Amino acid sequence: METQVQSDTRQSGEDIPLFRKLSYSLTDFGGNVLFVSISTYLLYFYTDTFGLAIGAAGTILLVTRLLDMIDAPIWGFLIDHTHTGWGQSRPYFLWICVPFAFFTWLTFTTPNLSGTAKVIHASLTYVLSGILYTGISTPMTSILPNLSNDPDQRTVLNSYRMVGGNIGLLVANSVVLPLVQILGQGNDKKGFSYAIAILGIVSIVSFLIAFLNLREVNVTQVKSISLKQSVKATKNNWPWVLIVVTNLLYWIGTTVRSSGMIYYFQYNIHAKSLVSVAGGLSVVAVVGMIATPFFVKKTNKRTVFIGSLILASVANILFQFVGSNKVLVVVLYCIGSIGTGVAASMPFLMLADAVDFGQWKNGIRASGFLTSIGSAFCVKAGSGIGGFIPSKVMQYFGYIPNHVQSTRSLFGINFSFVWLPAILFLLATIPMFFYAKYENNEAQVRADLANQG
Repeated sequence: METQVQSDTRQSGEDIPLFRKLSYSLTDFGGNVLFVSISTYLLYFYTDTFGLAIGAAGTILLVTRLLDMIDAPIWGFLIDHTHTGWGQSRPYFLWICVPFAFFTWLTFTTPNLSGTAKVIHASLTYVLSGILYTGISTPMTSILPNLSNDPDQRTVLNSYRMVGGNIGLLVANSVVLPLVQILGQGNDKKGFSYAIAILGIVSIVSFLIAFLNLREVNVTQVKSISLKQSVKATKNNWPWVLIVVTNLLYWIGTTVRSSGMIYYFQYNIHAKSLVSVAGGLSVVAVVGMIATPFFVKKTNKRTVFIGSLILASVANILFQFVGSNKVLVVVLYCIGSIGTGVAASMPFLMLADAVDFGQWKNGIRASGFLTSIGSAFCVKAGSGIGGFIPSKVMQYFGYIPNHVQSTRSLFGINFSFVWLPAILFLLATIPMFFYAKYENNEAQVRADLANQG
């Protein structure tokens, strides 16, 4: 086998210090305090604060999402061509944190523009903030195979990261609107600008701490690999293919679920106020993420992944049987969130093993390319498809905004929120049943790589 890279693949034999685990958690925390602000509030900001027409705002969001589907592998390719004294992925936390925060702030800033100029400003700032988010989120995943060669340590690190990301989500969902009100004093344009500026500073500090404290142990010694070689790392890399398929189906399902929640709560069970309650309480997903290393150690990664998807699916199906019981609805949503939270964390962990397999099988360690498609691409593509599907389903069944819905329309909303995510989660389990033989061979892969090093 022709080896294209040589790495320091030694096993450290020591636990990674707590401050480094916490530093890794700050990467997803720093990304989410801004990214969740965009995904949660930007459409409202465009229409009710910036004054864009709903059609123009929707077009901007759609086009940018399509662009986000193709920039992930580009960032991954760039990471694979990065060789510095700081490592391969770690420098991007330093290089991109300020531009990412700045363009996110610009996205929520309202210059005195009108007409086409306003649309251009919104489009450019949102596109650039989205591209930069992919640029800083891709190394969050690609760095994991290089933080440790110990599979148990990788599992723990990934758990820390996912907990940090959920805390970032909670902060964004909890503080943005209060900050807008307090800092804007009735002027939402000023309020949004100040609020995102504060979160931008928080994000920058988080990434700088991560940059200063993290260390990469797998340091590439030879020249950068070409795009052709990066693609070659996917050849016969079946564990990577299976992870990508499962992760894409998961993100389609979870986006359908989150997109349909407000419609189901408002029209089917007449409890719109529960949206914020259920959304806030869904932070219990952190419990599942903290327990993930324990479950993986007691069983294996594929079993935990399959179990979390089945839990999310069953919780969703049970909505069909609890009617308008608000307590049970919130409980089921929280249980489902534990399942989706654990499921969201597993691909980031398993992609590290796929990187090892690609090097073992093809002699090419394409950490950035493989993880960018397996994570960022799946998130962006799944979110785009998952947002499109329920809108078309509800349109087909006759949904009319802000009206009393017909029986047919209510059926469409129910199918979109209850059954469609459940079906997609179950479909996502299928590739994992074929993953067993590759996971069973991981110890041999690591041993062979260690001998090569």
